[in-house]
Order: sequence, then structure tokens, then C-alpha cells
Amino acid sequence: MDDFESKLTELHDRVIGNALSDEERANYSESLFDSIKHENESGEEFWYARELQVALEYTEWRNFSKVIERAKSSCQNSGNPISDHFVEVNKIVKAGATTKDIGDIELSRYACYLIVQNGDSRKKVIALGQTYFAVKTRQQELIENFDNLTEEKKRLAIRGEMISHNKSLAEAAKMAGISDPRDYAIFQNKGYKGLYGGLGVKEIHARKGLKKNQKILDHMGSTELAANLFRATQTDEKLRRDHIIGKEEANQTHFDVGQKVRQTIKDLGGTMPEDLPTPKKSIKQIEREQQNLKE
Repeated sequence: MDDFESKLTELHDRVIGNALSDEERANYSESLFDSIKHENESGEEFWYARELQVALEYTEWRNFSKVIERAKSSCQNSGNPISDHFVEVNKIVKAGATTKDIGDIELSRYACYLIVQNGDSRKKVIALGQTYFAVKTRQQELIENFDNLTEEKKRLAIRGEMISHNKSLAEAAKMAGISDPRDYAIFQNKGYKGLYGGLGVKEIHARKGLKKNQKILDHMGSTELAANLFRATQTDEKLRRDHIIGKEEANQTHFDVGQKVRQTIKDLGGTMPEDLPTPKKSIKQIEREQQNLKE
């Protein structure tokens, strides 16, 4: 997974750019892959190869099996045990009036990522699968390593996720009818107002004592960034899942989600986002310091 970061950026840009039409993006949103996701007794996610075959529009198992074999080779070459990610199983399926056993494979998230990387690049659904499993794999990596990170590295990690998810949110908003930059600014402001108890971007900016050219997201601690990441991801999913159409409806959705995130923080006894301290260092400063350490 050495080239993971560059792949994630490249694939995300492909999908939200002009490679796919609005209709195709709507039809093959992440709900497609979520709908065939399973959990084992330990709560670990997995996908069945035969269900993934259908989702990726392979009509014949023998052709899809070749993709799986290439993915297994990639797994082995990356130093990961194949048996950890590709588990052979038997399933009973209906065959007319009777049933029969068929071979299947339980695939980890990483196995699915390797499969779509080795799939037919001419299929536009493959591009969506690449983005979905890349993003999900990256999210899991962050979750597993998060507790070991310093506050500064937590901020960098969540800010990076915000950049990625804001791109996806912008695409979902566009599909809902918000394409003008001014309208999108209003849409974003609604989300902040919901989360910050009526405070918009200008008010938050002033409350933090920032200069005109400074971005509020670059001056948030990890807790505040996490609340905003949750707001962005949940709004993105709701716009797509509920097929929200219309500026007013999209704006209200963003406000409502922000408000619900705020209520959740309150219910848990947390500090309201507008009352959280503003870090002394901005994200830009931390990035420059990290870069200087590498040089």
C-alpha cells in the first residue's frame, strides 16, 4: 500500500471530475457497495466475491476469477498474507426447486481494493469502486492508528479527510442543484450554523480572531475538526441516499445534520464547537514544520 496516498487523490479526482455523468454517479454511489457489505461475528466487514462480481458488472465468474487471482498476486507482492484477506467458503444457493453448494470468497476491504485496482479500467463502475474502497481503507487506517497520534498529527489526519470529503460533499450538493459558487457558500454556511448554534462562517472566523485570508478549518483542534468531518460525511450521505433535489432542501438538510451533530455533542456532555480553544499553530504551520523535518 506504499502508493496509497497518490492513488487516493488520483482516483477521487477521476470520479468527481468529468469522467462520469451525474446520472452514473448517482446510480453507483457508495450505497451500492454498502448494500452488499457483511459483518462477521467479530464485527469485521467483508464482501462476498460473487456479490461483488455483480456489482462490478462482470457477467461471468470465470472472468472475474482472473481479476481475483491478479489481486491475490498483488496482495502477496505487498507482503500481506493472502489467507488474511481472501477466505474460501461454500454457500448454499437456490437452483430452481433445489439447492446446491457453490464456492465463494469472503473478501476483506483491502482485498476488494486490490480487486478493483486489477479490474477492467474501461468499466466506469470500476472507478467508483476504486474510490470507495480506497477511501474506506484509508479511514480504517486512521481509526486504527489514531490513538497513537499526537494532537498535531491528529489535526493533519482529520484535515486531510476533510479535504477529501468536502470534494465529495461539493459533488453531492451539485447533484442536488447547487452549482454556483455563491450558492455553495450559502450551503456551507447553513451547515456551520446548524453545528455552531447559529454562528456562520463570518462569526466563527471573528470568534477565532483570524485574519481575512485564514481558513477556519486550518485553525481547529482535532475535536472540532472531527465534529465538522462528521457533519460533512453525514450530509453527503443524506443528500445522496434521500435523493435531495433543490437548493432550499439541500441547505435545510445541511443545517439539520449540523444541528443533530451539535445535539449529539450536548447529549454526550461534550464542549460545544464554538467554545473549543483555537490552537496556536495553524495546519499550514504544522505542514511547513513537518516538511522542514523531512529536508
